[in-house]
Amino acid sequence: MKRELAERTVERRRVMVNLGESPLGWLASRGLASPRQLAAGERLRVDYERAGVAPSVTMRWSERVDGGSDGADPTAARIAAKRRFDAAMAAAGPGLKDVAWRVACAGEGLPAAEKALGWPARAGRLVLLLALDRVADHYGMK
Repeated sequence: MKRELAERTVERRRVMVNLGESPLGWLASRGLASPRQLAAGERLRVDYERAGVAPSVTMRWSERVDGGSDGADPTAARIAAKRRFDAAMAAAGPGLKDVAWRVACAGEGLPAAEKALGWPARAGRLVLLLALDRVADHYGMK
């Protein structure tokens, strides 16, 4: 199995992300999603994670206990990311944003997302790709 790794910069840190592990990466590696749609989904996921919207299940190691600061204002960065995320979800539109969030942000596979949304099998990919096209348009991706 070929692992496609991509280097990402997240909150001024460089991390390696295995694109094959994400449901969007899986779709793109099989030619079922375009590179533009994959990029839109990844950007949406990054904004979601930077916004800190997801429930936290571990210690936040990025925040210092001693009250010191590394010069960045995490609150302002989170607010800006939350605004970008909310605007992108609004651009996806009602009925489309649910599957975009589940697959791109929460990392659910399409079968699980379809089942959770009460959709018939194999209906989610088309709706997801439409949502990602709208998100890509919102972000100004070519």
